[in-house]
Formats: sequence, structure tokens, C-alpha cells
Amino acid sequence: MAGSGWSAAQLARRGPDAVIAVNLSALSVSDEAMLAALDASGCELVTVALRRLDLDNPKKKTILDAIDWSRYRVLPNTAGCRTAEEAIRIARLARSMGLSDWVKLEVIPDPRYLFPDPEETLKAARVLVADGFKVLPYINADPVLARKLEEIGTVTVMPLGSPIGSGQGLQTLEQIRIIVDEARVPVVVDAGIGVPSDAALAMEIGADAVLVNTAVALAIDPALMAEAIKGGVEAGRKAYLAGRIPRRGEASASSPTEGVSRPS
Repeated sequence: MAGSGWSAAQLARRGPDAVIAVNLSALSVSDEAMLAALDASGCELVTVALRRLDLDNPKKKTILDAIDWSRYRVLPNTAGCRTAEEAIRIARLARSMGLSDWVKLEVIPDPRYLFPDPEETLKAARVLVADGFKVLPYINADPVLARKLEEIGTVTVMPLGSPIGSGQGLQTLEQIRIIVDEARVPVVVDAGIGVPSDAALAMEIGADAVLVNTAVALAIDPALMAEAIKGGVEAGRKAYLAGRIPRRGEASASSPTEGVSRPS
């Protein structure tokens, strides 16, 4: 995959490779541990919440100074925004700083469960797409909303597996399966992934990528967990391409039953 030349076309379904994105919005580890985890994950895309960076002091170093921009594509996100207007302003700020015209769109007014606001997300997406942004919207696992966002021109849809930071895995599996089935843009499963098997399951049902933060950041060994999740993503993608056997209500013998000698 192409690092800083990363594009929507490269995220689209395209063979055995899969993209892992890492969210640094609330990463609580040291820069050294963060960089080790990024390296171990094999990711290309790193998303950063601008509202959680101290940009008032130009001499103060931030996460943006620690990341190797020649190796990773930095994707600004609008985490912390509660309305469409706030999200639009942050996206435009990121572009004015020369960061990117790609933006991960998050509009979250709910402080307890951190569910995204579908109406405000759709409203912000319309404005940003019209403004020339490549929008990657974080949404509830709602197939109808996913279709509307695709129709207005977002480059992905990013349904949640379960609440942010909960580690509950894919509680919305069947809805994500429908979104994957219907989508003509890449589907990135975001939020709730806690272990590699969650990432593998997302890829097995046909998702194009996963976005991970807390599972890595709060692990005892972040780099090892990042490596493990990479393995889960790769295994799940290969299983999807290989094609799983259908589920059956009854057993089906795997050994031949004809031509077997039987006692007389």
C-alpha cells in the first residue's frame, strides 16, 4: 500500500490486503509506545482529533510532530464536536493548516454513550462534500443512513461495532453485514473492537478496514496488541476472499459414506 499516496481507490475491495487505521484521538501512551504500536499494526492511516491538540502555542510539540508523515497519512477528525456547525469549522481549520482535505467526520452530542448524531452528521457531510472534502463519516450501524451518506458523496461509511472504548466487539454485526452488502463505497468498522477476533470478524463479513484505538492504547503491551490485531485483520480478509462454508442446521459428514465396508 502506498503510504502518503493513500486514496479511496486503495481502500476499496482489492485483493488480500486490508487497511488498518489507528485513532490517536485519545491515545494515552508515550510517544515511544505510540510509534511502536503504529509500526506493529502495519497501518497507513492515523486519525487525530484537532480539538484535543493544543494549537495555541506553536512551540509546544503535539502528536503531529511525533508522526512520520512520509510513512503515515494523517487524517484529521472532528471528535469533540457536538453539532454540524462545529464539525464543519474544525474540518475547514484542518485544511487551512495544510493537513488534508480528507476528514473523519464525528458529531457526538451524547456524553455518556458517545453515539453519533445521524441528523447532524448528514447535515455536516452535505456541506463538506460540497466544499470539496473527502468525508469519512462515523455513524451508527444504520443501513439507511449509510446509503444516504453514500448518495451525497462520502468516500466511505464507518459504522460502529459497539460504543466507543467499550471493547464490546461487534454488537451490530447483522446491521454491518447489511451495510457491507449494499455499499458501493468502502466500509470501515469503527469503535468497539477489543481483541483481534473482533477485527477478524469484521473483515470476514466483508468490511474493507477497521479503525482501532482503545484496544491498543489500554493494552498491557500496546505494540503486541497492535501486531495481534493486524494478524486478525489479515486472517479475516483472507477468510472473506476464500469463502466460508454455509451454516447448516444439521451435521454433514466430511468423510465419504459410500464404499465403506460394513459388518455383515
